[in-house]
Amino acid sequence: MTKKQLTIMTPRAFAPLLQPARYKGLWGGRGSGKSHFFAGLLIEQATLRPGLRAVCIREIQKSLTVSVHQLLRDTITRLNLAHLFTVLDKEIRTPGGGVILFQGMQAHNAETIKSLEGMDIAWVEEAQSLSATSLKLLRPTIRKPHSEIWFSWNPNHPSDPVDAFMRGTNTADDPSFMTICANWSDNPWFPDVLNQERKRDQKLRPQDYDHIWEGGYQQHHDALIFPDRITVEEFSTPENSRFYFGVDWGFSRDPTAIIRCFIHDDVLHIDHEAGGTHIPLDTLPALFDRIPAIRRWPIRADSARPETINYLKTRHHFRITAARKWPGSVQDGIERLRSFRAIRIHSRCIETAREFRLYRYKSDPLTGDILPQIEDANNHYIDALRYALDGLITNRSSLPDFSRFAPPT
Repeated sequence: MTKKQLTIMTPRAFAPLLQPARYKGLWGGRGSGKSHFFAGLLIEQATLRPGLRAVCIREIQKSLTVSVHQLLRDTITRLNLAHLFTVLDKEIRTPGGGVILFQGMQAHNAETIKSLEGMDIAWVEEAQSLSATSLKLLRPTIRKPHSEIWFSWNPNHPSDPVDAFMRGTNTADDPSFMTICANWSDNPWFPDVLNQERKRDQKLRPQDYDHIWEGGYQQHHDALIFPDRITVEEFSTPENSRFYFGVDWGFSRDPTAIIRCFIHDDVLHIDHEAGGTHIPLDTLPALFDRIPAIRRWPIRADSARPETINYLKTRHHFRITAARKWPGSVQDGIERLRSFRAIRIHSRCIETAREFRLYRYKSDPLTGDILPQIEDANNHYIDALRYALDGLITNRSSLPDFSRFAPPT
C-alpha cells in the first residue's frame, strides 16, 4: 500500500519554525494565522512521529470550549486525516498510541503539572496570560530529550512573562529560541471579512488598532498624544491644494522620513510618505522623487544636516531649507497639530499612521502617572510633519518681563 503525501501550506514568514528548536514563539496581531500554523504543525508531527505525546496549555481553561481542541479537530478534518486520529471529549489519540492533552495551569497543583514530563511538545496558546509562576513550573517539566515548548500570543506589555522570556535581549543569539512576529499582512489567506474589520478599526479605533492587528503592546490611552483626532482612510487630493513638505533625517537605526500634507477646511490631510533606513546620500533624490510634485514646492527639513540640505539644493535643485528650532519647538508643534479640527491620514501612509497611534507621553513606571515629557520614539514621520508646517507653528513662549529689572524711577 502506497503512503499518501501530507501537504500543509505554510506562510513564508513561519518557515523558520519548521526547524527544531527548544522554544518556538509566534507573536502578533489578529488574523495572522498563528494558531492555525501551530495546529497544523502539531498534527503533522503527530502523523510523522508515531507515539508522539503533546499537551495544549492555557493559563486558565475552565472547559475545552476555550481550548484549541476544536481547532485541532478541524485541522484533522481539513487534512483528511480523520482515519488516523481518535477525537474524544477530553483528549485526541494520535497514531502509534500517542495522545494530545489539554491543560489549564492554574486549575491544577504542581504535582499534576509535573506529570507532564513525558511530553514531546507543549503548546501554550494565549501565552500573554501565562503567569511567571506557571512559566517557571512548565519549563523544567517538559524535559524529554528533543522536546519543544511553543508559545503563541498577542502581546499586552513588555513585562508579560512570556514576552520578557521569548523576546528578551538574551535570546537574540541563542539557537534554542526561534521567535517570529506575524501579523495579518503575513497571512496569504487573510479573509476579506477580517480585512474589513481591520480597516474599520484602523479608521474608527486608531488607539486600539496597533495592539489588535499589528502585535503592538496595549497602550495607556491617557498617555497618547493624539488619542481621538486621527482617521486613516482613502481620500482624494484636490488639484488646487497648497502642499507642505517636510523631512526628518535618519541616523543609525532611525529612518529618514518624508511627508506631504495639505490643509482643507481646518483638517490636516497627509497623503504621501516615503522613507527608509541607511539611505546613501546619492540615492536621496530618488527617494524624494517618490513623493508627487516635491520638486515644485518648498521643503522644510531638520536643520541638523546642513550639508545634506545644501547637497540637495545645489546639486539636485530641490527647494529645500532648514526648519526653525527653538526651546519648546516640539511641544509647540504638537499643540499646533492638535489644534486642527481633525487629522486625516491616507491609508497608503502606513508608517505615519503607526506613529500617530503610538506617539505618547512618558509614564512613571512605579506610579503610572503620566509625565509632561514626550517619549523619544515613534516620532520620525511626525517630526517631518512638524517641519513641513514650520511656517504655521509659532513660538508660544513669552518674553520675560524686563520691567521688573528696571531701576526705580
